[in-house]
Order: sequence, then C-alpha cells, then structure tokens
Amino acid sequence: MSTPFRELPWPDAPNGRPRRIGVEIEMAGVPLDAMADAVRAEFGGHIESGGAFVTHVRGTEFGDFQVELDARVLKDHRYREHLRRLGIELDDEDSAALDRWLADAAGRLVPHEIVAPPVPMAVLPRLDRVRAALQRQGAQGTQSSLLYAFGLQLNIEAHSLEPAWLTPVLQAFVLLYEALVKAGNIDLSRQLSPYIKPFPGGYVRHVLQPGYQPSISELIDDYLEYNQTRNRPLDMLPLFAEVDRERVMAAPVERELIKPRPALHYRLPNCEIDDPDWTLARPFNAWAEVEYLAADPDRLEAAREEYLSRPAQALGQLADEWARRIRDWF
Repeated sequence: MSTPFRELPWPDAPNGRPRRIGVEIEMAGVPLDAMADAVRAEFGGHIESGGAFVTHVRGTEFGDFQVELDARVLKDHRYREHLRRLGIELDDEDSAALDRWLADAAGRLVPHEIVAPPVPMAVLPRLDRVRAALQRQGAQGTQSSLLYAFGLQLNIEAHSLEPAWLTPVLQAFVLLYEALVKAGNIDLSRQLSPYIKPFPGGYVRHVLQPGYQPSISELIDDYLEYNQTRNRPLDMLPLFAEVDRERVMAAPVERELIKPRPALHYRLPNCEIDDPDWTLARPFNAWAEVEYLAADPDRLEAAREEYLSRPAQALGQLADEWARRIRDWF
C-alpha cells in the first residue's frame, strides 16, 4: 500500500485557489528521452528536443516539463567559448557529436533531472507514478554511489507572503531541521556537498528569540545578513525576490540563478528513486510536519522554549523525538 500524501494545514494560495507544488527529481541511470517518455505517458503533451542536454515535454495539461542534464556549463554551451579561445572551431555536425559525447560522459556524475511545472497538491500521486515508472526502468538515486549527491526538491507555493505566516514557518523549519535530517536519512554525501548547508547558528538563535515579529523588510534583511546563498535546505531567496526583488538583488547573492516565485524552495531531501518502498510522499509529508508546527502557535512557542533551554548535548535527543513523529507519516 503506497504512502498517502498528507494534507497541508493551509490548503489555499493567497488568491484562494489550491496551493501548487513544483517538483524537481534528480537521478541517474535513465536517459533523457526515456524520462521524457515517462512524463508524456502520464501527462500527455509532445516531446521537443533542445539538444543533447535538454528535452521538453510541452503542452501537457499543467504546462511544460523540462528534462535536463543538470550542468549549466553544458546546457548553456559555454564550453564552446573555451574551445574557441584555444583556436578550435566546430561545425554543426561536430558540435552535435561533441554534445552527445559530453552528455554521455557527464551523465555518469551529473544528475539527470525532471523539472515539473507547479501542479495542484491533488496531482502529486500522478507525479509519483512517473517516479515509479522510472524506478522500474533502473533509475538510480542518492545512495547508489558515493558520487551521487542527488536530491528531491519541492517548490511549495506559499499560503501567504505576509511575515505573520512566513516567520512561524521559518521558525518551525529551523526547530525541526535536525529531525528532518534524521527522519529522511539525509545522505552524508549531500550533507557534505555545498548545496544544503544548514542555517548558521546565529541566524537560528536570531529567529527563535522571544518576541521575534519582524516586518517583511526586516525578515528579508535578517535572512540576507546570514544567508547570502541559495544553498540552504530551505532556500527563501526566490520567495523574497518575489516580494522585494530590488532588496534581494542588491545583496551579494547568486543573482543570475534566483528565479523569483511565491514558493518555499525545500532542497533538503534525498532522491531515493531506486528504492521501491520510497515515494514522493515521504519528503512531502516531512515538510507537512513543518507547516503543522507553524500552524499551532502554542506548540511552536513550547518547542522554541524547549529548544533554547536545552544544553547542546540534549538537542540530539530532542531531534530524535521529533524525527520519530515525522516517520509516523512515512
């Protein structure tokens, strides 16, 4: 019996329609064309090649999916400029052949990725059917190799862009971070990678201080002071850029990589696509626990006080307790 997707405590977006979720799944072992075929089999549309590194599934009922080799230097063909500087000019046929060779070679280390458009939460089981189809075709995930720091990323549409909603969600996340790592068995290769570095202790203490009720500009400024990077397990830069683009882009952050959108970018989970018992519901349900804690002011305040009052050596025991609660939804 498959794990059901847990309902979120806030089901609606700011405009009143159901909240949507964008899903990004990294893997190896399955070529881009097979990944695109699996998407089309579930969602329809037509396949359009963008070269050796990118394939699109366009015109589905929810918009366009992208299937890509997740290496920007290859997708943008920037390596061709380096060749030209060495005096090497390639014609179209040679360029296409080199692209195919690079795609095959890089695919052994660089993840292949499905980037889904935002879909209503009720559609997540259908995305999980795509995951299951690729698992049957031999897709490999985080734990297939020490070199695979592959992840599953969720872009979760915000219920509100007001600080009264965003602040408790951030507080709940930093409180549950260690529990999420434990419950999700986050692979050491991913923890050591630069992509999901935990929030600095100074920021955690700052947002958990008693009476922390910032304005939206204060919330963004505090975040930017401690987190001048996208590489956090909960990346708030896209959402904050949606709220105040100029404020975010004025900071020393990776401006060219930030895509403003009203969504929480949850980057922490493994992609365990090669495990037939793993489903997209596991990381999603772990995220849901963050929102349920944020939605309960009394429990959030008690958790905040308990967290701050415990000595460092006892925090691991607290994380174990919370991790067991999260695993109940697996």
